[in-house]
This record gives sequence, C-alpha cells and structure tokens, in this order.
Amino acid sequence: MNGFKEDLERDFPELRSSSYRIASPFDPTYNCIAWAAGDSSRWWEPDPMGICYWPPEVPREYSIKAYRGVFESLGFEECDNEGLEHVVGKVAIYMKSGKPTHALRQLESGQWTSKMGRSVDIEHILRGLTGDLYGSINCILKKLL
Repeated sequence: MNGFKEDLERDFPELRSSSYRIASPFDPTYNCIAWAAGDSSRWWEPDPMGICYWPPEVPREYSIKAYRGVFESLGFEECDNEGLEHVVGKVAIYMKSGKPTHALRQLESGQWTSKMGRSVDIEHILRGLTGDLYGSINCILKKLL
C-alpha cells in the first residue's frame, strides 16, 4: 500500500500536507459518482451505450449540467457553504477544462470521502484533490438528511 500512497500523493500533491487516510480496500464495483450518491453496488456513468447505471431523467452526457442533474434528481440543491451543517448532506463536483472529473461527499466528521476510480475510498479535505488531474471544485450541493 506504500507505493499506492506515493502514487496518490504524486497525483494529488495537496494530500501531502493534509491529514487523509485510505478508508477501504480496492473495489472496482463502483466509481466516484456512485459513491458520492451513496451507492457502492454499481458503476454510474453517462456512457452513450447505456451499459452503466445513470438516472433515467438525467441526460447521458459528460457535462457539469448532467452531473449536477444526477444529484438534483436525488434531492440536492446548490449550496454556497462548504462547511459542516447539522442534518445536511453535501456533495461536491470537480471540473477541469469544462468537463466534470470527480464527485465526492461530506462525512459527519466534516471530512470528505472520495472513491478513487476503480481503486480505494479515501477520507480527505475538500480541496485535497485539486490539481492537474481533477482540476478544481465547480459546485457544492446539499440536501436535508
């Protein structure tokens, strides 16, 4: 796992100076958007062939509008506060070059949790994945729990 941590910190240098932890074993069953939506049983992606799961009311396209639409279909709405709020669940979407790249959700501790592709889940600070690979936070959405 040491080599994996080195790769993770190389790809996401903001993690080096923050407290983060690997929170699960490798699991290729689900991806970041599924994990942010609370589903660890299947891969969510707007693939044009319809092979992966995607909410039926959301257009199958790789756009920030569609990725926001996924969470809006689950009851989330725009939020301007990234901090921890009692009885409120939050998700965030990263974007790079006009395309969504990653989704994550906030934990009760205030930390955030991300599924790293087909790999592990990690717990980290919100902007811990900012950089060349995922870009930066585009939006934060919330819903009452």
